[in-house]
Amino acid sequence: MSDAEALLAWQLDCAGIAYQREFPVCAGRRFRFDFAFPEQHLACEVDGGVWQGGRHTSGAGYVRDCEKANLAAIGGWRVLHVIPQWVKSGEALKIIEQALGEGE
Repeated sequence: MSDAEALLAWQLDCAGIAYQREFPVCAGRRFRFDFAFPEQHLACEVDGGVWQGGRHTSGAGYVRDCEKANLAAIGGWRVLHVIPQWVKSGEALKIIEQALGEGE
């Protein structure tokens, strides 16, 4: 778990929002959501390394991310993408709360 993922887990815990970590995107595939809210079919991915050539910005990483996103959409999931800076500022938590219909 990255530092940003650990911080987001702590924020969700403090906010009393139930979630599951490393939730399978679909049966028979290795793809996992960083955070899932299964009852709402909502997931959240913390995409790190955006500015430093991380996995999400390489050609192969982007292709895998597209495949994962398509499988999620076919399965009826809404997937939020946040970056570590948003986790640190609290913006990621606000986005998740809004998507869950909390804190309105």
